Amino acid sequence: MASVASAQPARNPPGGDPAFAPGGALSCLGCHNQDSAPQILQTAHAVRADSRTPFADHDCESCHGASPEHRRQPRIPVTVVFNGVTADVEESPVATQNQACLSCHESGARMHWRGSAHDFAELLCTACHDIHARQDSVLATITQPNVCFGCHVEQRAQLQRRSHHPVREGLMTCSDCHNSHGSVADNLLSASNLLEACTECHAEKRGPFLWEHQPVSEDCTNCHNPHGSTQARLLSVRQPFLCQGCHQEVFHPSSLYSGTGVPPAGAAQQLLGQSCTNCHSQVHGSNHPSGSRLTR
Repeated sequence: MASVASAQPARNPPGGDPAFAPGGALSCLGCHNQDSAPQILQTAHAVRADSRTPFADHDCESCHGASPEHRRQPRIPVTVVFNGVTADVEESPVATQNQACLSCHESGARMHWRGSAHDFAELLCTACHDIHARQDSVLATITQPNVCFGCHVEQRAQLQRRSHHPVREGLMTCSDCHNSHGSVADNLLSASNLLEACTECHAEKRGPFLWEHQPVSEDCTNCHNPHGSTQARLLSVRQPFLCQGCHQEVFHPSSLYSGTGVPPAGAAQQLLGQSCTNCHSQVHGSNHPSGSRLTR
């Protein structure tokens, strides 16, 4: 790391702003060379050829602020103290810390941050991101869920159930469905509504269909728990009880089926196998001329 740092040119030439360190990152790494600070030299933030990065301006002080007093007396903290930097120094207010990030990162997927659920909860950017790390855990598919699960413990438990989206397997991650920086939709969904979010992957369920199933076109969570379920296919309740939550007096007896009617007597076809979908196989909608009952 030291050889990399020594290759960096001085950032504040003679006659420059005296508030900033004349040696740029070299002035900081002279002391901060045993913690995570040197790793930032291997990140996108340290690309000086890119005018959008902090190192194209004042290096470390682009984020931490001009800190001449800190350079003269290290016990005096830098202007902007981020979460977790030191154990004995009081960190800067949440708004101050986040503004250092938002001064660059307030467009694209982050345009809805202000007023979002995480902003309202005064969540620090550094609570999820580690900009000094060569690979930020929250930006990698395999490690991102553990960052989110630090707060969202209920969703962690749901994803341990036998029927779940392949988050544990590393095939998808939280940001495939959610935008943690803010959204126009409920639950920080990256799409404009839940139906659009689900059909980005499950396009065959999108429709429109000749014969619609109203709960499907309304909200997928009427039947499914997207984070995980003890029932097959992420169903929130086992069939036929799930179906009979709505269909109580249509073409079938209105009484709930139970295990007392198994073969050879009773309503075996409504209880065994896939239950209602033994017959109503096109439960998401049908385009067949004779599919009004979603049977084909």
